[in-house]
Amino acid sequence: MEIDLGEVPFNMAFHPSDNLVAAALITGYLHLYRYGADSTSQKLLEVKAHTESCRAVRFINGGQGSEICYVISAMITGSKDRSILATDIETGTAIARLENAHEDAIYSLINVTESTIATGDDQGCMKVWDTRQRTCCNSFTAHEDYVSDMTYVPESGKLLGTSGDGTLSVQTRSEFSEEELLSVVIMKNGRKVICGSQDGTLLLYSWGFFKDCSDRFVGLAPNSIDCLLKLDEDRVIAGCENGLISVVGILPNRVIQPLAEHSEYPIERLGFSHDRKFLGSISHDQMLKLWDMDELLQSDEANNTQEDQGDASEDDDGDGMDVDMNPPKSKKGTKRKNGQNGSSSGSTSAAFFSEM
Repeated sequence: MEIDLGEVPFNMAFHPSDNLVAAALITGYLHLYRYGADSTSQKLLEVKAHTESCRAVRFINGGQGSEICYVISAMITGSKDRSILATDIETGTAIARLENAHEDAIYSLINVTESTIATGDDQGCMKVWDTRQRTCCNSFTAHEDYVSDMTYVPESGKLLGTSGDGTLSVQTRSEFSEEELLSVVIMKNGRKVICGSQDGTLLLYSWGFFKDCSDRFVGLAPNSIDCLLKLDEDRVIAGCENGLISVVGILPNRVIQPLAEHSEYPIERLGFSHDRKFLGSISHDQMLKLWDMDELLQSDEANNTQEDQGDASEDDDGDGMDVDMNPPKSKKGTKRKNGQNGSSSGSTSAAFFSEM
């Protein structure tokens, strides 16, 4: 299924319980579509959300419902214009807006809990927001370059971030990588943190040993790994700058097989529909594509016995290192910042949203 967005998308998100998908566009517009199993889609909303590029979108509780009945009734977006906006998914009207949420352009946004989100900006600042109290409850100067991706680990209460400065942040930062870190997922039942980099290397960190990676896998190089999506505890889906979407095994590390080719342009974002029937991808070709997961995985299983296409290593929780001796020259800041546009510093009491 293909949806022509009409403009270059920066981000996308699936509704957690309905057949809805949202797309954030370079023009500042926010689109909402209903998709069906019969390969049809319907545009429900087209909203001018921001004055500059809309870089991130997620579905959240818009204030309706109760502690028992949690209702997803809003989309929240972050923008280059530094604002955060909550939009009603039924009417497209603005529920609330926070101007100047960050001192710099917002680059990334994720759900943390049912009532909190986290945002990251172009200068490495990460903030956690309480969407019910509408306040910023924590602010971290975690990085020295844009916050490319984040993930939250409920069991430990830790927020992890990757950055164009080549570091992974988990309260204390890792050592610098020579390349920008663009994506992050948690695998192996919480024992491994996987980061995708600009030079196409997957960096594997053992939980609790974040100072430096314990393993590197170069099977997707030299194409940058722009986004990662966890398939299960042993496999991750990687979207690369050459437009390929691939399944990669983790410990043993191997490229299992290419799943799909979106286009010749970089994959900006991957996501699963609420029922995991569809894999969504966006790229610079202005298309949002929904891939049938049953078809993709049937093809995957048929080829799952093929030989490893890259370096393999045993499943090991140690913090030993296997590091390239001659890493490529760093290109920090050149890919994302030009192409597309920590330590805790304490909590703040800034108002989250001003009522519209």
